[in-house]
Amino acid sequence: MFVCDREQLGSDLITLAGAEGRHATTVRRIMPGERVHLTDGAGLLAECEVLSARPGSGELDLAVLARRREPVPRCLVTVVQAIVKGDKGELAAELMTEVGVDTIVPWAAERCVARWRSGREDRALGRWRTASREAAKQSRRSRFPVVTGQASTADVIARVRGAVLAVVLDPDAGAALAETPLPAHGEMVVVVGPEGGISPREHADLTAAGAVAARLGPTILRGSTAGAVAAALVLSRCGRWS
Repeated sequence: MFVCDREQLGSDLITLAGAEGRHATTVRRIMPGERVHLTDGAGLLAECEVLSARPGSGELDLAVLARRREPVPRCLVTVVQAIVKGDKGELAAELMTEVGVDTIVPWAAERCVARWRSGREDRALGRWRTASREAAKQSRRSRFPVVTGQASTADVIARVRGAVLAVVLDPDAGAALAETPLPAHGEMVVVVGPEGGISPREHADLTAAGAVAARLGPTILRGSTAGAVAAALVLSRCGRWS
C-alpha cells in the first residue's frame, strides 16, 4: 500500500514519486506487471498495475484498474491513550492503527511518567503520527486514523461528554468490557491510563462526565497494549471485524 493525494487518484495513469516512489522502487523493488494499491488515507483506494519502474529517479508509472471508496464506519472508535515513556507510545499508536482505531488521542494524564515538554511536543507527536501512518500502510487501511494533538484532562472530559459511549479501563471495575452494551452507531471512546494508573480525581471527573468503568479481563495489560486489545474487542462486537 502506498499513499498519494486524491487528485492523483482521479487519473487513469499515475506516476508515484517522492518518498513513496523511492520506497516502491528501491526498497520494495516493485517491477512492471505487479499489482499495487494506492490510497489517499481518507477512504479512496485504487488498484493499479505497474507499467514501468525507474529506481534511479525513484518513480513508478501505474495504470489504475479499479477504484473504490470505503465509507465512514457507523461505529467509530476513539482511544484516549495516556502518554507512555520511551518508544512505547509509538508502539501503542502502531498497534491501535493495525487493529482499526479511528482516532488516537495522546493524553497528558496526571500520573504520566513521560511528559511532552514545551518545544518537544511536535517531535514526539510526529513520531506517533509516523508510526500510525506506516502501520496503516502495512495493514492496508484505506482510511487512516487521526492522531490528534496532546490533550489535557479537560479535553478528554469534553470528548467523553460528546461520545455515545465512553469507557474508562479499570482493572478493578465490576463490569467487563466484553459485557458492556454497545451503541449501533456513533463515537465510542476508550480511555487508557498511564503506567501509574488513572488518578482518583481523573477517574471521578471522567465518570461524572458520563464514562463507565470496565475491566478488560483477568490480567493487567501494559499501557502500550491495553488500547489495542480494548479496541479489538469493541470493533469485533460492533461488527467491523465480521
